[in-house]
Amino acid sequence: MSIFGTSGGFGTGSMFGGTTTDNHNPMKDIEVMSPPDDSISCLEFSPPTLPGNFLIAGSWANDVRCWEIQDTGQTVPKAQQMHTGPVLDVCWSDDGSKVVTASCDKTAKMWDLNSNQAIQIAQHDAPIKTVHWIKAPNYSCVMTGSWDKTLKFWDTRSPNPMLTLQLPERCYCADVLYPMAVVATAERGLIVYQLENQPSEFKRIDSPLKHQHRCVAIFKDKQNKPTGFALGSIEGRVAIHYINPPNPAKDNFTFKCHRSNGTTNTSGPQDIYAVNGIAFHPIHGTLATVGSDGRFSFWDKDARTKLKTSEQLDQQIAACCFNNNGNIFAYSSSYDWSKGHEYFNPQKKNYIFLRNAAEELKPRNKKGI
Repeated sequence: MSIFGTSGGFGTGSMFGGTTTDNHNPMKDIEVMSPPDDSISCLEFSPPTLPGNFLIAGSWANDVRCWEIQDTGQTVPKAQQMHTGPVLDVCWSDDGSKVVTASCDKTAKMWDLNSNQAIQIAQHDAPIKTVHWIKAPNYSCVMTGSWDKTLKFWDTRSPNPMLTLQLPERCYCADVLYPMAVVATAERGLIVYQLENQPSEFKRIDSPLKHQHRCVAIFKDKQNKPTGFALGSIEGRVAIHYINPPNPAKDNFTFKCHRSNGTTNTSGPQDIYAVNGIAFHPIHGTLATVGSDGRFSFWDKDARTKLKTSEQLDQQIAACCFNNNGNIFAYSSSYDWSKGHEYFNPQKKNYIFLRNAAEELKPRNKKGI
């Protein structure tokens, strides 16, 4: 039986039944075996060049773990590596043979999955917040963004970066989809880079959001070219921003999300939560957001409609991603420290959940608002 085929569904036949009364998994999704022991900061599925599905997660327990996700829904822990500080981001090499990990220990490491060896390939003067693999026709490199206010590019064989670009502020989030990169910084900085021949600044953008940037994801047009990005903030809002739209005032927009107590009813007070992660479906171009309210939502940006919102988990959702064919949606449930240390409960476990995303992310036919 294939749970992650296009016809598969979880339904009530989920392998985790409905016997428990707690609400750590209200969507009855598949739980990944042996999750990290501290807050999960990042999730990334293997690229299509690698047969099968492998999931990487980085955590505040200073570790990065790899699982094989079988079509039956079985999750098999394969390997793990350590840093000397929390792991904040991970990415795969284009051929799927290596994983690059970025940490608060101010280093990035390249983990060869075949030999299970990890070597340091990058160094900053402060924690490294983002890491991305860039595969260009004439070069390959790793891009790291740090709280030391620099963006560095490494060819992985030299201890020195091939290029260092100054940022206006600390790097908070970034995304890469060749030939485009976007970096969002503290103080609402927003820079788009072009990566052809050699990375260079393309343009700086006035932020469409009024509050701190939290997450960013590039989206493609119908010709499969990167054309814009979705940017999430701590104020329960996402901006959809095109790089060169025909009509900026009409094409660019923001929408509210991850809010409770009546999003539509403006008379009452609202609880507003951070948008912790954004991921675009690789086939349909629809998107998922996850937030500190403990929910995930699916959206159609073209029709400007919400496709689905999950039940509320008993913890925040800090990260999410789709696998390369869009059949699996992974999301992590763990404390994101958004309410400070007094709300931290060391007794609470961390979870990674897997959901069949083949049907729920399909765009609707009729146009929305």
